[in-house]
Amino acid sequence: MDAEPLTGAVEPRPDGGGPGVRVDIALRWGDMDAYGHVNNVRIASILEEARIHAFGVPAGTGATGLGAPVSLLDGVPDTVQALISEHRIRYRRPLEYRTVPARVWVWVAAAKGASIEVAYSIRDGVDGTECVTAGTTMVFVDSASGRPVRLTQEQREALTGLR
Repeated sequence: MDAEPLTGAVEPRPDGGGPGVRVDIALRWGDMDAYGHVNNVRIASILEEARIHAFGVPAGTGATGLGAPVSLLDGVPDTVQALISEHRIRYRRPLEYRTVPARVWVWVAAAKGASIEVAYSIRDGVDGTECVTAGTTMVFVDSASGRPVRLTQEQREALTGLR
């Protein structure tokens, strides 16, 4: 593939559907199954890595690092958790193990009261063929009460460039 912007950049998606955050995820030898392609369970981990890289680390976890391209989780109190309520994964063709990172585009398909729909496209890092499409429903929840917490105006504004 030709030289492209650095990983984590907000850029047009290759499907022409609008902007997304492009994240390059290195494949590991242990990701491969007996058939020579990336195992389906590892695909879910690749989605997680891409989502965290695109939107940042949830409050109260991890250590300070590089800022996320889209500041979805900045300013979210430690008392609010960003929980996954659903994953949907469609395998379009095997993602072959390579020493070249897979290209993952992450974008927001919808923003609702207390949740967002995150969409993904995983592409072969060499030829750009789409291998996986997926979606995740992420819900913001008060950790003490377990009740949903509505998206803030700042979160909605951060997401406007990804819809």
